[in-house]
Amino acid sequence: MAYPVARPERGGGLRGWLRSAPAVLSWRPRHPAQVLVVAFAVAVLASTALLMLPASTASGDGAPLVTALFTATSAVCVTGLVVVDTGTYWSGFGRAVILGSFQIGGFGIMTLASLLGLVVSRRLGLRTRLLAQAETKALSLGDVRQVIRGVAVISFTIEAVIAAVLVIRLLLAYEMSPARAAYEGVFHAVSAFNNAGFVLYADSLTRYVTDPWVSMPVAIGVALGSLGFPVLFELRRELRSPRLWSLHTKITLTTTALLLVGGTAFITAFEWTNPATLGPLNVPGKLLAGWFQGAMPRSGGFNTVDYSQMNEPSWLVTDVLMFIGGGSASTAGGIKVTTFMVLFFSIVAEARGDSTVDVFNRRLPSTILRQAVTVALLSVATVVTATLLLLALSGLDLDRVLFEVISAFGTVGLSTGITGQLPDSGKYLLVALMFAGRIGPATLASALALRQRHRLYRLPEERPIVG
Repeated sequence: MAYPVARPERGGGLRGWLRSAPAVLSWRPRHPAQVLVVAFAVAVLASTALLMLPASTASGDGAPLVTALFTATSAVCVTGLVVVDTGTYWSGFGRAVILGSFQIGGFGIMTLASLLGLVVSRRLGLRTRLLAQAETKALSLGDVRQVIRGVAVISFTIEAVIAAVLVIRLLLAYEMSPARAAYEGVFHAVSAFNNAGFVLYADSLTRYVTDPWVSMPVAIGVALGSLGFPVLFELRRELRSPRLWSLHTKITLTTTALLLVGGTAFITAFEWTNPATLGPLNVPGKLLAGWFQGAMPRSGGFNTVDYSQMNEPSWLVTDVLMFIGGGSASTAGGIKVTTFMVLFFSIVAEARGDSTVDVFNRRLPSTILRQAVTVALLSVATVVTATLLLLALSGLDLDRVLFEVISAFGTVGLSTGITGQLPDSGKYLLVALMFAGRIGPATLASALALRQRHRLYRLPEERPIVG
């Protein structure tokens, strides 16, 4: 992001700086991707200020800066990592601020990312846009009001349904008061759909490990939120006509199903006999818990077993799932399933010797391949660099540090229990990771798509030796 630099008039001294100050203060984001960065930065700062108020903590003393900033960033970026217990450290007002933060963050992510997609699509030629719109019946380009209204209707409808199921279950099975059941049901429903991962219990949802009426609505909410608004909008309109689905929807749904099945199978198999996780459960309980843990790394952040007691192979599988993440223009993080599958299909095409990359009877343009490689490699570089820094700052084991870093960058919120043990410098590093992981891939992808340079000549071609 380029900010204007105020330069004093020659010989003007302080007077020159004062004259140029309005130009700096009146700066406005010019690139569409800058809007995303500025909006989330302002939301994080506002949430931090509110959480530092004495009224936000149960003790009435006000939260320290590092605690308030970490929690605010985790909420606005819908991550779920915490350094204090949400249910006991924060007051009712503080928990309301957190709830509002991840509701605004999730809504803003889906809305702004969808609008960025529309801005990017405008760079296509008119003929191409009209053909694509006629083929897929996609959103009218530039219809901002329709995007915002659609995101609001879909989000609040899904959250209301999940909340209703949870409230009824908590009332009937756990004998909660109506007010408490409504409070917990709404909080966890909004947290689930927005992939926020915030819970009101210190042990996450482990008390409901064998209760399908609690764990399944939460998991379904996470799955729907991770698909993204473009996919949800298209499913609402063309649910019974898969042949009319866009390429983006087909890739997102197919990859989501494969990752859900694969993650569930691997984690269930690795933890089947682990006495600290799935071992004590009966077969239905193991299958339910395995499925829940297989769904959460997609950016959900909830858990019904203790991740700190999992076997290392399960951590590695979770690392991979967290890094891939969910769908574009969704509340999920990671490099996104479309990025991952574009790279996968490119490998398949290269192995076959195909000159083009074809997916579901469509040809992928070379620009998409370059964007996917750029996003993936920069994300890998970010994770590796942050892991090395956190290792130096904390002195903890590599597997736990890598898990924490990927969870923060993928805005997942799962942890092996080391978040609260990190020094303040390590917490600030995770704050930067959560912010970068939330806005980085979307901002980078849109910036690459909107930045095009046309040369009037082509250089001679030469192939280096690869491999």
